[in-house]
Amino acid sequence: MDVWFQLLDRMLLAVGQLFTNPFYYIGIVFIVLHYRKQIQLERKLFHTRLHSLLNETWRVVLWGWLGGLGASVLLLFVGVNIQLNVVIVLWIITVVLMIFRIRFLCLAYAVGILGIAQVIFSWFPNADSLRESYTFLETIASADIPSLLVIVGVLHLLEGVLVGFQGARMATPLFLEGKRGQMIGAQQLQGFWPVPLFLLVPMAGGSELGLPWQTLFASNLSAGWTMLAFPAMIGFTELTISKLPKRQARFSAKLLYLYGLVLLGTAVAAHYWTPLVLLVAILSIALHEGLLLYNQWVEAKQTPFYIHSERGLMVLSVVPNSPAQQLGISVGEIIHKVNGYKIKTKTDLHAAMGLNSAFCRLEVLNDQGEVRFLKRGIFAGDHHQLGILLAPDQDVLYFLEQRPMHLFSYLRSKLTGLLPNDTTKSL
Repeated sequence: MDVWFQLLDRMLLAVGQLFTNPFYYIGIVFIVLHYRKQIQLERKLFHTRLHSLLNETWRVVLWGWLGGLGASVLLLFVGVNIQLNVVIVLWIITVVLMIFRIRFLCLAYAVGILGIAQVIFSWFPNADSLRESYTFLETIASADIPSLLVIVGVLHLLEGVLVGFQGARMATPLFLEGKRGQMIGAQQLQGFWPVPLFLLVPMAGGSELGLPWQTLFASNLSAGWTMLAFPAMIGFTELTISKLPKRQARFSAKLLYLYGLVLLGTAVAAHYWTPLVLLVAILSIALHEGLLLYNQWVEAKQTPFYIHSERGLMVLSVVPNSPAQQLGISVGEIIHKVNGYKIKTKTDLHAAMGLNSAFCRLEVLNDQGEVRFLKRGIFAGDHHQLGILLAPDQDVLYFLEQRPMHLFSYLRSKLTGLLPNDTTKSL
């Protein structure tokens, strides 16, 4: 029983350590900047917001804690070895990478770079003397790369769970320019979670009580152990022009599960056979990049889904708490008829809705082509078009050009990649 009290005591100390760690707050500040930029983009494209800054921030922080506690329990049985100075080095690498690309806000890149640097440094003929002279090099040389890679693998399994359950909720509709200059709709699934990990690590002078279980890595816990707070960030960014948000989220989750399992297996192998460390470190970066490239390759082969057709107008999104949401209209459905009149353009939609200022009857086609009949009264103050956000036509004022995002993109007020639609000037 004493060991459980010791675990609880060390856990509470680690929680206090987390709240004094500036990197945890850096992660939360980034979350706020991310959603501020997202809401700014929504207002520019749709003249309304689809997400709430406060609601989204506390939600991802809450889920980050729940996921972090779950991952920490799993890692208790691994026996990872990590020091506070290694955590600091990883965050420094991450912040530097974010200056160039915001998608590098992922532990896979920082750990991969640290692992490659460690192996290269070990090749230096005077490595031992350099370690004694420079603390930074000592930190690199002493980092337990297999342990860090296991953490990366577990975090990506957690990310797969969060993406599968919440990815669709985080979707932001966009207007893009297609290959032939036609305006098309898209869904950007983008989410980040600050994940606090509480790791059981060896420490001389810590608790010497034996644990009631064996760890996978058989870390040297007999000399003492404690709990270390490790603030991590996980997140993903993907764009689809061909799939519904829920389908894209499930697709992404499966890839994340595969990545996490592969990295876990190779990290365990590297723990028992050190020459594999360089290969697995490179693999953590290469496979992560491969997931992004694979999704882009899949999307490039697909026909745009979010476009209008002869059947009617495509629903790109629905304003929260609007009449459309109350009616159950969802992304990917088609507004086929309004008040008995077939709809082919936005002009048709406005004219048909104007036929009855107090009531509206809709015929909607779902993604399987089945017809749904909906009706609702229209009241003063109801959102324009009942809160239905339609796929773009050639008359939209702005569209988003896909550009790499970097850290400074989030710090400035200007929206990166938002361009005016020049075709509207000639109309």
